[in-house]
Amino acid sequence: MSSSSALSRLSFLSHPPTRLLRGLALAVLVTQLLIAVTGATVRVTGSGLGCPTWPQCFPGSMVPVSHAEVATLHQVIEFGNRLLTGLVGFVALACLLAAWRTRPYRRRLVRLALVMPVGVLVQAVLGGITVLVDLSWWSVSLHFMASAVLIWVAAHLFHAAGEGDREPALLVTVPMRRLLVAVTATTFAMLLAGTLVTAAGPHAGDADTPRLGVAVPLLTQVHALLVMAYVCLLAVFGVWLRYTRPTKSLLRVYGTTCVVVLAQGALGSVQYLLGVPEAMVVLHVFGATVVIALTALLWGESRYRGPVPTITGDAEKEPVGA
Repeated sequence: MSSSSALSRLSFLSHPPTRLLRGLALAVLVTQLLIAVTGATVRVTGSGLGCPTWPQCFPGSMVPVSHAEVATLHQVIEFGNRLLTGLVGFVALACLLAAWRTRPYRRRLVRLALVMPVGVLVQAVLGGITVLVDLSWWSVSLHFMASAVLIWVAAHLFHAAGEGDREPALLVTVPMRRLLVAVTATTFAMLLAGTLVTAAGPHAGDADTPRLGVAVPLLTQVHALLVMAYVCLLAVFGVWLRYTRPTKSLLRVYGTTCVVVLAQGALGSVQYLLGVPEAMVVLHVFGATVVIALTALLWGESRYRGPVPTITGDAEKEPVGA
């Protein structure tokens, strides 16, 4: 290997290019979505106590062991989810390292990247608490809402990896920006209501777990009303969007969000009418994670922070998708 080739590779590792950083940020987002979906799989299959202790799987063993009272399949599903947490943490650390080594140094990007491995540790502890309190409904709800926050931050991290660090210039009007605040608040209220529906429903993660003592139809109605509020706010945003000059990327994210939310609403209705079959519950959770990410990206696409900064001070470029 020539010295110039070696120096080129060393430079690549010391100062990761934008495409590598963005790829790692996308991997962070994808793994965060994946861990939320596998968590739902643990719950609907009744595998929440497949590993009945934490941090060990069984007393005296970090891995599953043959046990007369715990089905092997439940052990595999729960232990697999725990192993996936390790992958999520590894990807988050790799992205943080890449953000830290990026030149010029980007403080906002590093801060967003730092949230992810810290968040994984917090989630691991919350997961342990969930096991130790025998999957009490409040702990499961808290565990999912923490995932929702991490998905939100991961989406912002992915977006930040492809933009600059200037003061944000709005691409929409101030009332539209305020409307996005309402959309975001409604998103998390909608998700919280969804976790309460789950808390009162049949999928507890274990057959012996007590459920939330509130009527499922009532909680479902509250959740549905929040979904309708989200759709209405999104529709108003779309009407106002016609009177601005949105970028192609903003229009693309908005259109995708509308399609996914409508599909989510339809899926939720069918799921309820069919008695919440397991496969549809997992699919619905996946849709919810995508809605979180898209809402965060909609927020990001509503303003412009300039092009990705470079060491050489290249000339500024037009907004991507303009």
